[in-house]
Amino acid sequence: MIIYNITVSVDRSILNEWLQWMQTQHIPNVMKTNIFSSAKLKRIISRVDDGISYAIAYECASLKDLQVYETKFSKVLQKEYTDKFGATAPAFRTVMTIENTF
Repeated sequence: MIIYNITVSVDRSILNEWLQWMQTQHIPNVMKTNIFSSAKLKRIISRVDDGISYAIAYECASLKDLQVYETKFSKVLQKEYTDKFGATAPAFRTVMTIENTF
């Protein structure tokens, strides 16, 4: 199982618009690629009030599947995101695998 995680710092001035767009447009469009088996939108709780951050965790079966997503779909979807939110909601991406479950 591969987890493709996007962490986003959202400016308070666009929070409601960002949340609505992510839930009704962006995440559903990513899921329509049929690469990922699930998506979870999580709010990051920080002890320091330095903004509002979210993590979106998409799960897929393999690195090969993720590579297909990156090759075929990610450029268009990331451009839509950047065109809409730009610097008001910067994102960074990480790829993880589950090593063990306890």
